[in-house]
Amino acid sequence: MARLLIALVIVIVAAAVAYVAQQRRAPDAPTQRRFNVPEQLDRADFPRPDAAWLVAVFTSDTCDMCSDVASKAAVLESADVAVANLDFVRHRDIHERYEIDAVPTLVIVDSLGVTRRSFLGPMTATDLWAAVAEAREPGSTPDSCADHAH
Repeated sequence: MARLLIALVIVIVAAAVAYVAQQRRAPDAPTQRRFNVPEQLDRADFPRPDAAWLVAVFTSDTCDMCSDVASKAAVLESADVAVANLDFVRHRDIHERYEIDAVPTLVIVDSLGVTRRSFLGPMTATDLWAAVAEAREPGSTPDSCADHAH
């Protein structure tokens, strides 16, 4: 009987120590939200699916910086580069299909639909143009320009 009582006391003490240790543990840091950037797009969902490159700009009329990003992207339009400005209200289905949850989101996509570079939020025209140049021809830009794109 004495052994059973000693074992019971040991179990109770161990449970109390575990409870106190868990209460003293620091809470986990809050998780950081990560915004979605699509890794691949179906080129048939966008204008000029036959173009070698696509710059898709996901925007919203309620976003102050979106028009600036869209205008920087618009000048990239060429025979090889299609540019699509996809406003949330007019292209809600595309935003939902690719789970775009932050604007502006800009993706530079190759002919197979694979995202080669992306930007969330504002960027300089220089960084955008360098990212497109680097995607089209790797090694063509100085490292300092290409590092700003994701």
